Amino acid sequence: MVRELSPYTPGEQPNIPGLVKLNTNENPYPPSSKALAAIRAAADERLRLYPDPESGALRQAIGQACGVPADHVFVGNGSDEVLAFVFQGLLDGKGKGPGETPPLVFPEITYSFYPTYCRLYGIHYECLRLEDDFSLDLQKIPAKAHAVIFPNPNAPTGRALARRDIEALTTERPDRLVVVDEAYVDFGAESCVPLTLQHPNLLVTQSLSKSRALAGLRVGFAIGQPALLDALNRIKNSFNSYPMDRLAAAGAAAAILDTVWFEENRARIVRSRQTMAKGLSDLGFEVIPSHANFVFTRHPRFAGAVLAKALRDQHILVRHFAMPKIDHYLRITVGTEDEIRRLLDALTGIISSVNPSA
Repeated sequence: MVRELSPYTPGEQPNIPGLVKLNTNENPYPPSSKALAAIRAAADERLRLYPDPESGALRQAIGQACGVPADHVFVGNGSDEVLAFVFQGLLDGKGKGPGETPPLVFPEITYSFYPTYCRLYGIHYECLRLEDDFSLDLQKIPAKAHAVIFPNPNAPTGRALARRDIEALTTERPDRLVVVDEAYVDFGAESCVPLTLQHPNLLVTQSLSKSRALAGLRVGFAIGQPALLDALNRIKNSFNSYPMDRLAAAGAAAAILDTVWFEENRARIVRSRQTMAKGLSDLGFEVIPSHANFVFTRHPRFAGAVLAKALRDQHILVRHFAMPKIDHYLRITVGTEDEIRRLLDALTGIISSVNPSA
């Protein structure tokens, strides 16, 4: 079985001096100084001891920041681990009665870890076709689906759904589990976290990697009612009772409570996203409206792979997906203003000199 798996392929992380790295949606700015200070303070003789297996202080901080009780919060080693537990414990569709196992449903173009998890855990799934503009119509989710998961905003397209539409889905189908992956929600979409207090069939996951600039710390969390989180805790404690180390928990708690840094950083990235989108449009690119810290874009005269290679030759990395329907697109992370200028200058030169059919 293991030999038949097709693992998730992360964005490359080369060690090249002077590299403009716009391929993995990392935050271009340093984390909160309060987070760094908390990590340093936690790096003392207590490292000889195991951390709190319940991550109580971190869950309390997340609950305070998100407006939910601490027992509505589950934390893990990055949102990918949290999602892995969600797939194992809540999305397998087994035990739903006799007959064919009903499918888990997610968009056809979405976070590519979803089908990887399904193959790993033997989960039956079906993909929901996106509209021509890459929007997702929740009304087209088939009635036979036992659960649905989608990112909001979606990745890699950057499109977002309105909270009222997601609430309508959870209300109309109360027996279906709805999982909303909010890895990029802080850059312009509406969070569904407040809805979890009224809807026991709703689970929301988030990450501190993007909007909190802590990708290297590996902290993610889920918010939902305790009955849902019980399944995640059972899997965690059957796998690794200590997924959150002492330094990560301290840094994450300080970061999520530093609202001043968060608001300033988020606003700066949103402004830079607008600058980059306009610059790309001026060069003839089609830019999909984004609510994330990246844009999804294509040029009508150039293949995505051609542009990605030409940029890499100039030490600028962007993400290209060699997949049906999106193979002409590039996903470009919002960088600093200087990185955006370098990107646009490079594309100006490439467009004027490269043969589109190359």
